[in-house]
Amino acid sequence: MTMEEILIFTDEERREVQELEKKLIENTDGGIPDADYEFIRGKIGTAISEGRIVRDTLGFNPVVTDMQTASLVGQEIGFQHEIVTSILLNRCVQAGCVSIDEVRGQFGENAAKILTNLAQINSLYAKSPTIETENFRNLLLSFTNDMRVILIMIASRLVLLRALFSHEDTDARIMVAREASKLYIPLAHKLGFYKLKSEMEDLAMRYTESEVYAELSRKLEETAASREDYMASFIKPIERQLKMMPHIKYRIKGRTKSINSIWQKMKKQHRPFEQIYDLFAIRIIIDSEPKNEKSECWQVYSIVADMYTPNPHRLRDWLSVPKSNGYESLHTTVMGPEGRWVEVQIRTERMDAVAEHGLAAHWRYKGIQSEKGLDNLLASIRDTLENMSEENLTDSKFKMELYKDEIFIFTPRGDLYRLPKGATVLDFAFSIHTGLGCKCTGALVNGRNVPIRHALNNGDQVEIITSNSQTPKQAWLNIAQTGRARSKIRQAMKEIIARQADMGREAVVRKLKNHKIDFDESIMDHLIRKMGFKRLTDFYQNVADGTIDMADILKRYQALLNPESENGEQPRSADGFTFISDKDSKGSSDVLVIERNLKGVDYKLARCCSPIFGDEIFGFVTINGGISIHRKDCTNARQLIERYPYRVIEARWSDMDNNSTLFPVTLRIVGHDDIGVVNNLTSLISQEKDVTMRGINIESHDTLFSGTLSLLINGNMKLNKLIAKIEGVKGVKQVKRG
Repeated sequence: MTMEEILIFTDEERREVQELEKKLIENTDGGIPDADYEFIRGKIGTAISEGRIVRDTLGFNPVVTDMQTASLVGQEIGFQHEIVTSILLNRCVQAGCVSIDEVRGQFGENAAKILTNLAQINSLYAKSPTIETENFRNLLLSFTNDMRVILIMIASRLVLLRALFSHEDTDARIMVAREASKLYIPLAHKLGFYKLKSEMEDLAMRYTESEVYAELSRKLEETAASREDYMASFIKPIERQLKMMPHIKYRIKGRTKSINSIWQKMKKQHRPFEQIYDLFAIRIIIDSEPKNEKSECWQVYSIVADMYTPNPHRLRDWLSVPKSNGYESLHTTVMGPEGRWVEVQIRTERMDAVAEHGLAAHWRYKGIQSEKGLDNLLASIRDTLENMSEENLTDSKFKMELYKDEIFIFTPRGDLYRLPKGATVLDFAFSIHTGLGCKCTGALVNGRNVPIRHALNNGDQVEIITSNSQTPKQAWLNIAQTGRARSKIRQAMKEIIARQADMGREAVVRKLKNHKIDFDESIMDHLIRKMGFKRLTDFYQNVADGTIDMADILKRYQALLNPESENGEQPRSADGFTFISDKDSKGSSDVLVIERNLKGVDYKLARCCSPIFGDEIFGFVTINGGISIHRKDCTNARQLIERYPYRVIEARWSDMDNNSTLFPVTLRIVGHDDIGVVNNLTSLISQEKDVTMRGINIESHDTLFSGTLSLLINGNMKLNKLIAKIEGVKGVKQVKRG
């Protein structure tokens, strides 16, 4: 091992270590016993001599930064020495110089628990580079069983921000500052560590917005003297009145707001520095007995209100209802000399300790006499974190909730996904991408092969395994735990069925075409239902997978197309109508009558106008010799009659009272895109007798919709009534026949 691999302390670092040692021993409750400290020192020394603890990537001495963190925790947060012990030993545990069991035997269960949590947090950082995401914050809290670890992390980040002040790496400063702004500053705020939070905010701003920070700092320094004079003149009359109330012991201090808070106010109010008048706040702190706290605070408030006119809209009473993080104080804004608004904060010494040092100070002030007291403290902190709601914690709103019933999963690249507890590999695959979920065959979870039904745990790293031959199965609906996955599985299965049905339909059309038979939708629908299928897709799916004989389909279709081959009836066209002449129409049960004694001539209903029973119609002899039946109001009618009058023949519907034949018709609909309009349309049509829905296609365009309805209906009288009913549906503006 070379000298470069051994951590060498500079003279300045040695002096700082000696000073920090004294502070740690003096400031932790009861001090660290000599034997314990010698144990810690010995383990650190061993790790250094073996090259297991070296300077970090920024060149900082980790032993010094750990001691600074421990000192900050001891002074500002005030926890027991086991927390300080855990901070000092954390590097040794990571380096393998001391085991958790060894720590448990030497320092107890609490120290071992803290170090175990710190190790888990380190593993999370190693897995995910995306620590600025809300998911990572939630994962961090869900992973941390001991809230003291969160407090240690906040303190260590402030120590790093302080150290970067003298560092030359600008990129490192910015990176650490942004990380603090996204993660640690909001946590410090919610836990009530306003002093730590304020310092972190100022340092982060100093690194990320250095020019603005320098300018505001200069202006504050230039106005410091006048500000001090103003605060003194404001405080003097209040002190004079308070001295006349000897039962109230107090101290008053003026506090200039942090540079970051001034900058945020400038941006929020869109004002320059010179127009921000509440650059400072006056704090009146009372040394009061707990039973007299509220009454004495209000007495002081009455004195301030008598001296200066208060703004009634700016009174904040956190005495009666403290904030969720334990903050208690009485805030008022009054009109001071020279017409300037001044914020006055009134609180007791206990309240001030809580305001400065957070929930930990609140409990410390009461005194933690037992392990149960410490548990109550930690439970209180966790309760605070769990009940965080969206509020203006920083310049940009930051919402952080703790999801007890959720887990957080890493991808191999470190991306983080949030899933409900109990989610499986299949759920995770679909949460990433539908295509990935559809082809999922299993996964590597923390490097181990598992099936798609494997339930994931918080913090797992998962790599999905796929196969191009894999397709969603019905059984997957029982494996998937999330609504998103089940929805995507159902959708994928519908698409597969639709593709298979399309293939089956194409096969049927191709088979008929090979035998020179036109495919007719109405006849095929009749055949499918006659074969016992309730859904067309089921029939065509069976065709696609070969469970239905195509020869049998052809035979059945021909039987419906030409029933005379079996029962002696007259031949019918592809539309199912008998060809009859005018003289034969009397007493006939058929619906279409074609003039000129035409028999045995093929005909069809023109697609351009789709005539139905009751329409005024005419026949047109086509080139192939068949007859095409058109409506007289067909868009092509005038041109056909003028250009080819010799090919036009008369046609009409027979005088039948009860027509049971159904004709295809298309309706075009336009209206407002109201919720439920499609359901209303389909519900209306389903209730109509002699009307069958064949298809519906609706498209939205901003606030409007347009679409088509494909129907089978027995005549235009029924159609006209149906159109009138559809026009009465809420949202429908226009209905036209296609």
